[in-house]
Amino acid sequence: MWLTLAVNCVVLGCAQFVAAGTFKYWQAWVFIGVVTVCSVLLTLSMAKNPALLESRAKYGPGAEKRTIQKVIVLCAAVPGIATFLVPALDHRFGWSNVPWWLSVAGDVLIVAGLWMVNRVFEANAFASATVEIADDQKVISTGPYAVVRNPMYASAAVYLAGASLALGSYWGLIASGLTVLGLVWRLLDEEKFLAENLPGYTEYCAKVRWHLIPGVF
Repeated sequence: MWLTLAVNCVVLGCAQFVAAGTFKYWQAWVFIGVVTVCSVLLTLSMAKNPALLESRAKYGPGAEKRTIQKVIVLCAAVPGIATFLVPALDHRFGWSNVPWWLSVAGDVLIVAGLWMVNRVFEANAFASATVEIADDQKVISTGPYAVVRNPMYASAAVYLAGASLALGSYWGLIASGLTVLGLVWRLLDEEKFLAENLPGYTEYCAKVRWHLIPGVF
């Protein structure tokens, strides 16, 4: 997990500076610093639960067991990658003019999104990176799961919106929005799968109405 974290941070940074065509991109430096620090703290927290750490280490289309989820993950990966590259291209060609304070607000959203992820991990030891059901899994209805059915995806939506702004790009919000749509596709299929295979999940859905955003969806 630590090796994966290190590689991801290095690759993310290199990709952004190459796309931007310069190292004079303060928004990217701050973004990478914020993501790295938050990710280290999140990994340290996850390390307290070896089972959770193991389940989160398996991710991506190859780790999914159902074909539909493989397709969804692959489709969402395209705008997901664009979320981090479009802002760098935006910086290079000057498509947007995002004020500094809005970029800082984006970094705050990133911190908030990753804090929300940590709250999900604290509440749910079954928070696997793939759509599956563990042998001893049960329905979780406390903590953030008492507010929305898919708090992990809600956390990702906050993070993605923050990333584009933190990197100084309005155009990046389009890629972020498309990625969130991919997450909505994923969560709707996941909810259907859980309703069919996890005892008590249908009753939970009747109690907690909102999929992603309280009062909206």
